[in-house]
Amino acid sequence: MNYHIITFGCQMNVADSEWIARSLQDMGGRETSVPEAEVILVNTCSVREKPEHKLRTALGRIARETEGRKDVLVAVTGCVAQQLGENIFSCSPQVRLVAGTDTVASIPANIAWLRANPDRHLCTTGFEKDMTERPTPLTGHTGPTALVNIMQGCDNFCTYCIVPFTRGRQKSRAARAILAECQALIDQGVKDITLLGQNVNAYGKDKTGDGTSFAELLRLVAGLDPSLRLRYVTPHPKDMTPEDVAAFAEIPNLCPRLHLPMQAGADRVLKRMNRRYDSATYLALVEDLRRARPDIALSTDILVGFPGETEEEFLETMDMVRRCNFMSSFSFCYSDRPGTRASTFLDKIPQNVQLDRLQRLQALQEDLSMAWLNARTGCETTVLVEEPSPRQDENSDMVSWQGRDPYGALVHVALKDPNPAGKYVRVRISHAFRHSLQGTVLAE
Repeated sequence: MNYHIITFGCQMNVADSEWIARSLQDMGGRETSVPEAEVILVNTCSVREKPEHKLRTALGRIARETEGRKDVLVAVTGCVAQQLGENIFSCSPQVRLVAGTDTVASIPANIAWLRANPDRHLCTTGFEKDMTERPTPLTGHTGPTALVNIMQGCDNFCTYCIVPFTRGRQKSRAARAILAECQALIDQGVKDITLLGQNVNAYGKDKTGDGTSFAELLRLVAGLDPSLRLRYVTPHPKDMTPEDVAAFAEIPNLCPRLHLPMQAGADRVLKRMNRRYDSATYLALVEDLRRARPDIALSTDILVGFPGETEEEFLETMDMVRRCNFMSSFSFCYSDRPGTRASTFLDKIPQNVQLDRLQRLQALQEDLSMAWLNARTGCETTVLVEEPSPRQDENSDMVSWQGRDPYGALVHVALKDPNPAGKYVRVRISHAFRHSLQGTVLAE
């Protein structure tokens, strides 16, 4: 069985796709291009704009590239599958499986069943009471980094966010299952693990938790291998406990890097977003994190042009960005998501105003990011080499590779080693590019 997976959206989707791929490999599957594939899976995202249009475009491309073949089975999963359900079958006659976000664990078995029953279609979009545990594939992972889901769904219901409707209510995995998956990945050579969740630091606070707190889970995973780099995403500021903050000081292999979504800097906007913290609380958390780990690199999410946002409130957000001195940020213009409370707000901001604010914010962040990168020049750091770099020096007899340091910065470095992928390399930063760094090897 030849398969191909197309993934849109967040790291949760990337992790789901990786698990599906490894499971299909356990069934004898082989990854190929779309024209050669017998099974094609489209993992969708509804957080960004026009998600249904992106799905239809992908299905149209698949149809063109597999024209005339009747053996192609297309499966659609992810948030758009959860939203549209059986309606997706009308988008393309090749679609025979629609799997919601809570039924990913059954996708490999359902694909096998559908291949044995070529006249049947299947739609599974129900939400489960508990997080369905997936078997851990013991082989098939490639690369030194990995993503591990520790929980699913979200109970926060921010007024702009569709996640509780497409991913369901929060459900935590058992710690033993998470540890087993992490150990299996370490045994396959993984040296950098990111723990994932829509509200990752609320792990264990729901009814499906096994009594393990998030801070305890961090210690357990970090203890599997002292050389392992551990990260997590995405936390919610309101759920960051003193224990979570202290972990950055107390766990040596917890990377000094945190993505901490702020969304807005004006208290009235934060309240309308239902974020359940104010600007003072957020700033105090940032100060606590920097006391615990002075070199911590912080990034954030910012939503510009939320309904009712005034120019003065936008300037408060700009001021917060300066005060927090983020090393990077993801920023977007607000747009309606069907079913969310904010989609019913009448005081929408004109698109031209949104775009103007977004450009000003991104210009500020560009300056802050460049300053952070420039400040790294001359510093020593350790890079986990991942793959060949696109920045090759034609005048050098060495190949340039790239990887990330503990702060998550992308670093390019020329190496004599012909196969350094998966190895740690000690470098000194020699130059800052616009979005990455150049390093000089200290020792191989």
